Amino acid sequence: MLHILYHIFLISKSDLSLAPIKMICTMPSMKNPAHNIYIHVPFCMSKCNYCAFFSRACANPDWGTYAQKICDEIDTWYQKLGKITVPTIFFGGGTPSLMPANIFETIISKIYTLFDVAPDAEITVEANPKTISAEKLRDFVQIGANRLSIGVQSLDDETLTFLGRQHSARDAIELINAAQKMNIRTSADFIYGTPMDTVYSVVQLCTQINELGIRHCSMYELTIEPTTPFGKKNLQMPDNGAMAEMYDAIGKTLNLPRYEVSNYATHGNECKHNLNIWDGAPYIGLGQGAAGRVYMDNQWYEQMGNNERFEKISNNVRAIENVIMGMRTMRGCQLTDDVKNVIDIDWVQNNHELVKIIDDRIAPTDKGLMILDNILTNVVK
Repeated sequence: MLHILYHIFLISKSDLSLAPIKMICTMPSMKNPAHNIYIHVPFCMSKCNYCAFFSRACANPDWGTYAQKICDEIDTWYQKLGKITVPTIFFGGGTPSLMPANIFETIISKIYTLFDVAPDAEITVEANPKTISAEKLRDFVQIGANRLSIGVQSLDDETLTFLGRQHSARDAIELINAAQKMNIRTSADFIYGTPMDTVYSVVQLCTQINELGIRHCSMYELTIEPTTPFGKKNLQMPDNGAMAEMYDAIGKTLNLPRYEVSNYATHGNECKHNLNIWDGAPYIGLGQGAAGRVYMDNQWYEQMGNNERFEKISNNVRAIENVIMGMRTMRGCQLTDDVKNVIDIDWVQNNHELVKIIDDRIAPTDKGLMILDNILTNVVK
């Protein structure tokens, strides 16, 4: 759903301690609000058949150059924002788990040096099975990663081959088990709605997920983008009725409560980074392919990594974005004055079976969640 570069500042593993890194920060105090950080890692072993994200297959990435550029971007944002607080850091891709541990260490060290990383900051790394060993994962945890998001996609080898994945179901289960043994917060991504899927197969998948004991998972409906290998084929996809039944079956079968359209977690194991973004918090995107929404000197900016874009956006535009993102979650969108200005309150009040207002938030009902795109076209003026 929905995902760079820098001046080398490397410390050896034997000297690594994130607390001392924060202690040596002597830069100016924060003058702007906290910003989450997303870092895009564009490299992959191979391009999957469904993938429309900015990524490229690369056998030998130039990690040194990549790191230098990311750190340069971090320097730039320090100069713009000062020593802001950072609640979450998310390495997405692409395949971040392909990064050598020392590259991950360099980027993390740079962030801790220039910014005030929160003591309880969530630091997520996306990983694909077969790209990270238990030893390398241990190194990432030692450096500071405390959440792993694993791109499993399926626990059926035939489906994995169809999707263009390079790992087996066994590889995925082994990585999940290794992460759980290290007591790192572990999430897994899955795809449903392939031409082979039925309600029964989706229920089977959910049952397997329950048996794995993970406390967070994402269940993404397969969408066909025209620029992908799947987009060039005439695939016979399940119809809307079948997809709705699969979606309903997921909610009934998973032992994890839904907290967003495609995300499920036990209480306290939700992805803090995504929750912050969905709730309208500012975030910086680092690296080519990354996007951000920066709030600086009482002004919102649309931002893209690799210094590709930095443009003002109006409060109305930002409010519409907040409605679209916030309504994806069970808690909904906060009814700020800006949000009230962009929603059709009369439509909302006349459609209680689809939309609800509780205290200071507007959210979809369970029925509304099934037709969220249609609802948003009516909710937003």
